[in-house]
This record gives sequence, C-alpha cells and structure tokens, in this order.
Amino acid sequence: MSQAEALEAGTTPTARTAGAAAAPRAQTAAGFAALFRSELVLTFRRTRTIALLGILAVLPVLIGVVVKIQTDGASGGQGPAFIAQVTQNGLFLVFTSLAVALPVFLPMTVGVVAGDSIAGEAATGTLRYLLVAPAGRTRLLAAKFTAGLVFCLAATLSVVAAAVATGAALFPLGEVTLLSGDTIGLGAALLRAVLVAGVVAASLAGLVAIGLFISTLTGSGIAAMATTVVLVITVQILDSFPQLHAIQPFLFTHRWLSFGDLLRMPMHWDNVLQNLGLQSLYVAVFGSAAWARFSSRDITA
Repeated sequence: MSQAEALEAGTTPTARTAGAAAAPRAQTAAGFAALFRSELVLTFRRTRTIALLGILAVLPVLIGVVVKIQTDGASGGQGPAFIAQVTQNGLFLVFTSLAVALPVFLPMTVGVVAGDSIAGEAATGTLRYLLVAPAGRTRLLAAKFTAGLVFCLAATLSVVAAAVATGAALFPLGEVTLLSGDTIGLGAALLRAVLVAGVVAASLAGLVAIGLFISTLTGSGIAAMATTVVLVITVQILDSFPQLHAIQPFLFTHRWLSFGDLLRMPMHWDNVLQNLGLQSLYVAVFGSAAWARFSSRDITA
C-alpha cells in the first residue's frame, strides 16, 4: 500500500505500527491485572490469612485494656515515648499499637504470606499450571509481590482500625498533643494516623521482597515461611547490639519506628525518607535476585 492509499484508508504506516505495538502492551497489562486479582482473592480467602489479620486486630484491644487497667505501669517511661498519651487521647492507641506490632507481629504475618507466595504454589503442585496458563514468570512474580504489598497495607489497617475503635471506646477523643508539645485537632490527627499507617505499610516492602526471594529457593512453603520469620528475628537481634552500630543503619528493620517523627510539628522527614529509601534498595536487590532465580528455575511442580 502506498502512502496515498494509506491516507485514503484513514491510517498511516506509522499509526498501524503504533497500533500493532500497543496491542501486546494492552494484552500484557490486562493479563497482569487478571493475575493480580487472582492473587488477591487467593491470599485473602485463605483461612490462615484471615486468622493472621484477626490476631493483629486483637492486639490493640489487649493493649488498650492493659493501659486502661494499669495506667501507672503504662506511663512509667517504658516503651514508646507516646504511650503515656493514650490515657489522655484514645487516638494515640493507634501509634502505640503500631509501635508494638511493627517489631514482631506485623513482620511475622508478612513473612508468612511472602514466604509462602511461590513455595506454597510449588508445594501444592499449582505453580506449573500457573506458568502454563500462560502467566509468564516475570508477570507472576510481579503479581505475587504486588499482592504482598497489598497485604502489608491490609495488615497495617487492621491494627489501625481496631486501635481507633478501642481507643474511642476506652479513652476520650479530642485535640491531640503531639510529641513536640503542639496541639492539633482530631481531624488533623486522623490524617496523621492515615499517613503513619501508609509509612508503616511501605516499611515492610523490603521484607516482602526478601520473603519472595526465599520462596523461590525452595519447594516447601513451610520452610520458606519459617526461614523468612527467623531471618526477621535474627535481624532484630542484630539491630539491638550496640557493638554492631556500624552495620545497623543498613538493616531493613533499623528505621521501622521512624514514623514517630511524623508526630511532631513540623513533621521530621529525614529518618522516614531514609527508611523508605532503604526499603526501595532491598526491593531492588532481592526483587532482582528473586527474578533471576525464578526465571532460570526448573519448575517440576
């Protein structure tokens, strides 16, 4: 077809080439979206996932009851600096619960989900059929990682929602006095709680990538979950030794509690941004390692 004929037909060779190139991209995006939805349904329909979210939701209730009964013990200087504020304003139960859940409970639940992502499929024999679909290894890995991030957000919001409900039931709500001594309204404080929840969820991104990588190394879901959880505990222990201060800034758990800097006026972003940057580095390194391993792995199950 000549240029004139192409113009008469209402299209040009360039337009036809662009349309042909756009079609595979659209198919790839649609395929990823379908696979991602499938992963979300699979993740949140599991009884184990529901039980983990339920445990996280119970945690703020227990903390609130303990603080209510043992006010003096809760405000005696132990734990996070803002725990003494809980009895003055129930909204601070959100920040206290996150500070308690983040070092242990949240990473353990995320480690279970991330560690089981690939290895669990291999153990049940469904991994090979997913790749025959065809899902594509890169697309499947990306869907697993994205679903893991969504679970991080869901787990964090489970703690936040339960803490808000418990705090409102057990303690007064009103203007919030920040760690810097400034006072803000309840609406502004709720916005800060949402911001803190987002930062906490993003802080677990590095762990999702690590768990995904570990999951590509074995065909046992239990082994992958256990290894991921043990790794989190080990890194937390290493982060507690003053003698290891030289390596501690590079540990993915080191700045998890930096969200406390958002409870000041003005908000301090240095540690928060360093934490998010470190998580991005872990995602890049372990995400690439997971892709390299998974793309060359011989799938037999």
